[in-house]
Amino acid sequence: MARASSFIITLFRQNSRTVQNPNAHIRNLSVDSKETSFLSKELSESQNQNKELSNDSINQPSFDIVNQVCKLTRTVPRWEETLLSKFPSFNFSDPRFFRELLRRQENVLFSLRFFNWLRSDVGFSPDLDSCNVLFDKLVEAKACKTAKSFLEQTGFRPELSSLERYLRCLCENGLVEEALDVFSVLHKNGHLPSIATWNLALLACLKVGKNDLVWKLYQDMIDSGVVVDIDVGTVGCLIQAFCNDGNASKGYELLQQILEDGLVPDTVAFHKLIAAFCKTRNYARVSELLHTMIATDCAPDIYTYQEVINGLCKNRKWVEGYRIFNDLKDRGYAPDRVMYTTMIRGLCKMGYFGDARKLWFEMINRGMLPNEYTYNAMLYGLYRAHDLKEAEELYKEMLDRGYGETTVSYNTMMAGLCSHMRMDEAYHLFEEMPRKGIVRDLITFNILIKGFCVEGKIVESLNLLHELLAQGLQPSTSSYTPIIKTLCQAGHMEEAKSLLNDMQSRGLEPEVYTHDHIIAGLCEQGYAAEGMERLVEMLKNKLKPRQKTFEKMVQCLSKSDRLDDSLLILDYMFRTGYELKESLSHFLVTKFCKGNAHFVESCLGEVLEIN
Repeated sequence: MARASSFIITLFRQNSRTVQNPNAHIRNLSVDSKETSFLSKELSESQNQNKELSNDSINQPSFDIVNQVCKLTRTVPRWEETLLSKFPSFNFSDPRFFRELLRRQENVLFSLRFFNWLRSDVGFSPDLDSCNVLFDKLVEAKACKTAKSFLEQTGFRPELSSLERYLRCLCENGLVEEALDVFSVLHKNGHLPSIATWNLALLACLKVGKNDLVWKLYQDMIDSGVVVDIDVGTVGCLIQAFCNDGNASKGYELLQQILEDGLVPDTVAFHKLIAAFCKTRNYARVSELLHTMIATDCAPDIYTYQEVINGLCKNRKWVEGYRIFNDLKDRGYAPDRVMYTTMIRGLCKMGYFGDARKLWFEMINRGMLPNEYTYNAMLYGLYRAHDLKEAEELYKEMLDRGYGETTVSYNTMMAGLCSHMRMDEAYHLFEEMPRKGIVRDLITFNILIKGFCVEGKIVESLNLLHELLAQGLQPSTSSYTPIIKTLCQAGHMEEAKSLLNDMQSRGLEPEVYTHDHIIAGLCEQGYAAEGMERLVEMLKNKLKPRQKTFEKMVQCLSKSDRLDDSLLILDYMFRTGYELKESLSHFLVTKFCKGNAHFVESCLGEVLEIN
């Protein structure tokens, strides 16, 4: 087993996280009750009684009965009611008989049922050996919840090695909280689990998204002294944890340290780092990681490149993603349905519908049927390509395959219809959703709000916003922005400002261009002072207004004969990086020439020189 160097261990110690009250949530595996106390006493008293018997085999007639009982418990529904009458003189309480049944019964749950019957109807006193064997078989069968129930009901305390196997079983089933309880019990009894068990627990915490427990376990490893035995598996888990915490640079630093020691983590750690750096658009680091994988004989596989393509597409770098996708096929890789779906969606977003259609049929010819996400990506593309008839045909095909009546598909269709100004049809689908039991989410409402706003239907948009709030959905910026824009365009400035205030009171940050709409609306209504105040506020908050916003403000101030202020805003416009358009220049010259010609020559000339 490859171990990390002392330098790496030091790095771990420096970055360990302090866990407050680590035993606060630890529960004892034993259950203090009258039944369990009694059973514990039974176990203790029967241990000596059965010690000699445990090494003796049962006789041949008993073997025959074991086989018969195994068959009965498998095939007869309520065997408990008749078993004693079938074997009236047989002593079922002999622990040797039960252990032999455990060995012969293939399904451990049948054995557990027989065990419970023995306890309740025969007065069977379970010995430690029988309990250990039954518990181990439950763990071996991965029946960890049943094993946990067995411990709680009997008060039985298994051997520490059995407990460690049980701990691993809990981890494999994602029951990480319960696994921590077992770690605590093992620690109290002086048993130190193997590094493989620690790694399995770390991995289980990662799989269920419990990053905080990863760091708690890591701290426990340090406290237990097991950190000196950490291997490449441990390091791989910690790299993943750093990435999950948004600290990919720390994970990368850790990778570099173990590479210097000649250790190479598995591809999962590389994938996590690649995904994290794609998210932050650090493609130079992504390229470096790919070269590192090749150099360390950890060759990138199809899933590695899938991470790269997915990261590029999420950042709207569709062309680069498509190029890598085609390169992979040229090298003999076989993309899966997820990768095909990602690329079809990306090509449709770019408007390359012909290429998207080509991939659609290529995927089908390779034996991969489209799933719901593939269909919706193609449906989006058809609407964008203005092929409404084929979009309807594709939706019928989706229905035939059981994919059509979902929130995602309805949202896709409504968005497509809204983009073609077919609001009546889109709203019909909206009303149809609850009748068919399809959930209307925030995206559903936002699609229709935007669609109605494009048509200037403010009342309908506001009604949808109110309905959204009444249903308990949390609005987003996209719920407010189109309505505010439409209100400003219609000159309803008080309503627009009221809606902006409501939006901000809910903790939603307006888009920059929402402020542009407000300022432009104020200028259209002749509110030059308030418009200028809001524009200056934008600049103070380091928000960049649009050039049209500056131009409208200059024109509004000039019309109000506030020439000094108009030149001040013009100066701000130049400082922001915009140039003076010819139309605005003519407007200003015409306006200023009505006043003092010398003013035009000195002040405006100076401004133009700056520009």
